[in-house]
Amino acid sequence: MITVLVVDDQVLIRAGLAALISAAPGLEVVGQAANGQEAVALAATTHPDVILMDIRMPGLDGVRATERILAASGTPPRILILTTFDLDEYVYAALRGGASGFLLKETTPQRLLAAIQTVAEGDLLFAPTVTRRLIEAYTRSDRNPAWSPPDLSPLTARELEVLRLVARGMTNGEIADNLILSEATVKTHINRTMTKLNLCSRAQAVVAAYEAGLVIPRSSA
Repeated sequence: MITVLVVDDQVLIRAGLAALISAAPGLEVVGQAANGQEAVALAATTHPDVILMDIRMPGLDGVRATERILAASGTPPRILILTTFDLDEYVYAALRGGASGFLLKETTPQRLLAAIQTVAEGDLLFAPTVTRRLIEAYTRSDRNPAWSPPDLSPLTARELEVLRLVARGMTNGEIADNLILSEATVKTHINRTMTKLNLCSRAQAVVAAYEAGLVIPRSSA
């Protein structure tokens, strides 16, 4: 049974999501929160497998709630961000904080349920092309002068190669075919990379690769 916490400040949306999820086999709603503060508190007491997290909420927003939940959890839940394309900067911040992906609010019920299953199994939700679009848009924007790129020096040449392909949106199977490796070996390289860079999700690995210049954003939008 996959347990889910639903977070949204609009009561009708929150109730509708909870009803949909509760009716699906293999899924159980363990709580509903109307804002980020409630989400942090409920996550600590209900220990959900997946949190469906809205971005724009009064008080503590979804990005900061995501960061607090993941920082406080020994076994962190998978977090799906509810968003729209005109909030790219918020989505990027959530991914950098460790979220497992995002959903558009117009997502169909079938895709929502499939997405919950996907992230519960440890995979990312969003399509690689969408991931790149978000990160490229962010990396073209002005940065704070105090910002410094992540240090990739602890990585081996093979780990850098695998990270570069991860950032280009390839699956483990595609990377294995490209480098003539087994999927298990690719997964080992990714896990070691995440450990060395102190990352908690594949999404963070993609962000780190772009920020460090391992992958150069395309000039077009």
